[in-house]
Amino acid sequence: MMKIGASMIITILSLSIVFSMSVSASNLSSVLHSLKVPTLPDISSFEDDLSYSLYQHSCSDVEAIIYRKVKEWVKKDPTLAPSLMRLHFHDCAVRGCDASILLDHSGSEKSANVSKSLRGFEVINDIKAAVEKKCPKTVSCADILTAAARDATVLAGGPFWSIPFGRKDGRVSLAKEAAKVPMGRESITNLIEIFQSKGLNVLDLVVLSGAHTIGRSKCESVQYRLYDYKGTKKPDPSIDPQYLNYLRRKCRWASEDVYLDATTPQKFDTQYYQNLKKKMGLLSTDQLLYGDSRTKPIADALSFDSSLFSNQFSVSMVKLANILDFKSQDDGEIRVKCNVVNY
Repeated sequence: MMKIGASMIITILSLSIVFSMSVSASNLSSVLHSLKVPTLPDISSFEDDLSYSLYQHSCSDVEAIIYRKVKEWVKKDPTLAPSLMRLHFHDCAVRGCDASILLDHSGSEKSANVSKSLRGFEVINDIKAAVEKKCPKTVSCADILTAAARDATVLAGGPFWSIPFGRKDGRVSLAKEAAKVPMGRESITNLIEIFQSKGLNVLDLVVLSGAHTIGRSKCESVQYRLYDYKGTKKPDPSIDPQYLNYLRRKCRWASEDVYLDATTPQKFDTQYYQNLKKKMGLLSTDQLLYGDSRTKPIADALSFDSSLFSNQFSVSMVKLANILDFKSQDDGEIRVKCNVVNY
């Protein structure tokens, strides 16, 4: 059973209006008004098991250590920023945010097919080693991964948000459970159900998908759209013809990488949503956001307002990071090394 924080977007007034209307020039301002969200300090209902002051005395420098390390790694390889964000999402999507994705043993989540393109494990291990030197057996790998994903977002040009700490490291990690993570071929209904099962809603789905404003995907994930969509022997008709030609040039091999945002691939901005309007969503699940009445109005509104996107991205990321599993928390631990359980 998943345990999540108390409803954090209850203050987003009249969101149901957005779900039932399409955005036009005449009603755009009213939609944006209905989507406006508070800043994080204005929201007081967080997960009860987590605390902003947890490490205030036991490891007061932990966030500085994490940021410094993430900055070092991202400076050497900027592609690690979106990779750390994705690693965090994959972790939270299975057994809650318990660092189970980091465990490296036969049959673990890390060994699953859906996890084979994940990166950033060496970054978290490096951070953990530095934290252990300063504060032995104090800070969980789950908290480190959560903060590292936040710092990676900031270093990529995205927003900052405060993080409550106290996540335990889970002792169970199963490859078969990693199948719960979306692969990019689901229907919008499937995605909504997956997100709802974790306590996230349609707004969170569209906003967190906006993380695809940076980063890359393996061509394997998109090739079926380029040549034989749903067994038709033809490309996905929802792809812009020029973008289709671009993708066919970029994705001759399944092992190649292709940018999720072909326009501003290394900038954290709202171009991802602009691309959807132009039929330039890389993954099927990206483009479907602009073809479904439940998600299109939100994507449309976000495309016009960068501050709205940044603000809500912070809120949705906190909600994601506050997904906890009762058993992982109750039976959890503070790992000494992030890739193995304590013995």
